[in-house]
Amino acid sequence: MGHGELFPFDPRHEVKSGVARRDFLKVCSLAAAAVGLPASMGIRFAEAAEAGLKPSVIWLHFQECTGCTESLLRTSAPGLAELILDLVSLDYHETLFAAAGYQAEEALHTAMEKNKGKYICVVEGAIPTKDGGVYCKIADKTALELVHEVAEHAGAIVAIGSCASFGGIPAAEPNPTGAKGAPAVLEGKTVVTLPGCPANPYNFLGTVLQFVALGSLPALDEKGRPIFAYGRTIHEHCPRRAHFDAGRFVKEFGDEAHRQGHCLYRMGCKGPQTHANCSVAHFGDVIDSWPIGLGHPCVGCTEQKLAFRVPMHDTVEIDRPQPPDTYPTIHPESGGIGTVGAGAAGLVAGAVIGAGIMASKKLASDDKGEGEGV
Repeated sequence: MGHGELFPFDPRHEVKSGVARRDFLKVCSLAAAAVGLPASMGIRFAEAAEAGLKPSVIWLHFQECTGCTESLLRTSAPGLAELILDLVSLDYHETLFAAAGYQAEEALHTAMEKNKGKYICVVEGAIPTKDGGVYCKIADKTALELVHEVAEHAGAIVAIGSCASFGGIPAAEPNPTGAKGAPAVLEGKTVVTLPGCPANPYNFLGTVLQFVALGSLPALDEKGRPIFAYGRTIHEHCPRRAHFDAGRFVKEFGDEAHRQGHCLYRMGCKGPQTHANCSVAHFGDVIDSWPIGLGHPCVGCTEQKLAFRVPMHDTVEIDRPQPPDTYPTIHPESGGIGTVGAGAAGLVAGAVIGAGIMASKKLASDDKGEGEGV
């Protein structure tokens, strides 16, 4: 194809996309880069789309606020049009559908039959299980019945958002509907979880495009989360990390430290225990559009043990006390560390003793209400 020649559109559609191949390759490269994949993968994505290998996506909505879909609507590299028309075939999505009623149900079953064993089942929202799951019904089927029916012949299953991943807000105590995440309902099946409230749409895009281009899912952690997006904590790549290391903490919202962008750990930031890539993949493609970027502590929305369970402004322990979570040491120790001991780890092996003592004194004074830094 020469420069300016239109990139072929999916033959299932009657119109052409009007996207020049150079522009389409750029979109694919940006999509790959957004999820930490090399530029060569963008070419693979484009070749797969050109060959008509765009994955059929069946998107189910259950107990949720539609926040993950709203986040998807605000992508710009690629934009929504390129995403749902050129990179994937979004064959069923209740929020974005023009069709309704019987037409929508026909589209669902047609997509399932035509792409049996190959389509991607996306679950957004928790699934109620109490009393047979009667608290959420679509087309006279419970969410419980529907998710089992669609997942049965799916090539891949993706739970997008915290509600679909582990129950989220609907599963918070006292959980009157018995809400559960897709992995707990679809036991025995591999479910890729993309927790977040909302989930970052580029994490979804990277997972889906790898599946169609390579026929495989990304490497997952023990909770089913892609390691490329959830492999490290917010604390490890936080733009305010230097302030933590220097013992400069916000003591109350609106104080001078807060205005200067100092560390929010003392205000209850859950970054030290939260695995996500929010600090490098901001929302809505807007710089600093994420909690810490806007001056609020991370609430740990990607972690089942934290989100909607631990009070928002309670301080959590630091999971990884060795570097980079404290001052560098020659022989770092392992194990948990609490608020008071966070700076004391800098004393291990005598490395950077002076800085370690300062941080230790500052953090130790927190519980006593003393000290300038904390």
